[in-house]
Amino acid sequence: MHFQQQKILPAAKSIKDFEMLMDSSYQYIILLDCHVAQLKALIQLANRHGKKVMLHVDLIQGLRNDEHAAEFLCQQIKPAGLISTRTQVVHVAKKKKLIGIQRIFLLDTHALETSYRLLETSRPDYIEVLPGIIPHMIREVHERTGIPVLAGGLIRTPEEAEQALSAGAVAVTTSNRSLWKMR
Repeated sequence: MHFQQQKILPAAKSIKDFEMLMDSSYQYIILLDCHVAQLKALIQLANRHGKKVMLHVDLIQGLRNDEHAAEFLCQQIKPAGLISTRTQVVHVAKKKKLIGIQRIFLLDTHALETSYRLLETSRPDYIEVLPGIIPHMIREVHERTGIPVLAGGLIRTPEEAEQALSAGAVAVTTSNRSLWKMR
């Protein structure tokens, strides 16, 4: 497992946040929102600081979130992993030996059942469950799929983060800077 020593996966939603994380003790970080032209320099900066970056492909401006974009990112940008709602993107990441994280939204039973069917074929390394504030659903997704779960979205307090971890999440993804202080 990649995140055993890291229960919080800080998610930078700006370049300022990303740069701030370079001086943190976190090894793994998530880059949420940036322009495709910034990626190479940001990954190089992270590498110089010993950081491993997971890119949220769906939020990269100037790049489609499809398998061609995933190929480009894997070959040219070389992050530690890719996060996406698109199974094709996750499939390419895994094929290229990067961490593949499938993001699913807990909207309703139909969406959840559709996600389960997709997860059977994509078999990502991790599933990011949003919102991550529903502990019993974190437990259910992990039990039903056997895939490690990350909890993200709407987690605002250390107590909510602890509940997600206690329910079986291996880590909490968060852009909430106050939660970056948790260990």
